[in-house]
Amino acid sequence: MAEEKKGCARASTCSKESCAGCASANKKNPFEVETNPNAHIKHVIGIVRGKGGVGKSFVTSSVASMMAKAGYKVGILDADITGPSIPKMFGVHGPAVGDDNGTFPIEAEDGTKIMSINLLLEDEEQPVIWRGPVIAGAVKQFWSDVCWGDVDYLFVDLPPGTGDVPLTVFQSLPVDGLIIVTSPQDLVAMIVSKAVNMARMMNVPVYGFVENYSYLECPDCGKRIEVFGKSKLDEIALSYSLPVLARLPIDPKIAELCDAGQMEQAGVEKLLPAATLIEKA
Repeated sequence: MAEEKKGCARASTCSKESCAGCASANKKNPFEVETNPNAHIKHVIGIVRGKGGVGKSFVTSSVASMMAKAGYKVGILDADITGPSIPKMFGVHGPAVGDDNGTFPIEAEDGTKIMSINLLLEDEEQPVIWRGPVIAGAVKQFWSDVCWGDVDYLFVDLPPGTGDVPLTVFQSLPVDGLIIVTSPQDLVAMIVSKAVNMARMMNVPVYGFVENYSYLECPDCGKRIEVFGKSKLDEIALSYSLPVLARLPIDPKIAELCDAGQMEQAGVEKLLPAATLIEKA
């Protein structure tokens, strides 16, 4: 797949020097989708998870909110079409409106621009029962048909796995890099490896890992309780020469803020290393 993306049949064997002057090097990516003329996006960051239920959308929202507070113009493209949760976390509701130029994202209280399928449905609880190609097409339209305006960082909240949507995003959007969200369970180790390997096959850089649900801090004595067992993320990260950017605790107060649509008030400072790395990348 990476070879298709690069447009060179020898992408895995040729060097930068040997590619100089090669006709294939200047070929346009056939899968690339043009952005809306009214969108000026500087950087695209993907937030992925190998499996569901690890708090990926929470990490997406937290990092985006942190970057917005730092003064950047931020957007979130909710590519999790069948399980959208970004609008609820920020307390925004549809319907999104548009004109002949395209559809306009809805802005959260902190200025974060959001586009999600839930902002287009008449009923937010209505299920989206679509096959893979239709879902992938919707994600591409969120890129091509949405008037994002000026955005410094667009975060793409991806569904779990290595299926149609991640493949579409990696091939069709100019993704600068990925953050992989995981949790301490043993099962996750294998799934994380799949996510890393897919990213490398697609020639998309991986910035590092964020481990969610790492521990629960006792409110009485402050002792850390490893609810899901001892983490093995350090071993996995070392095997891929990638950093662990943050370990997030189970925090009921943050969960309450998310449920109340007040994500921008969560202030997850432990994600500062992830935000700093994105700035420097």
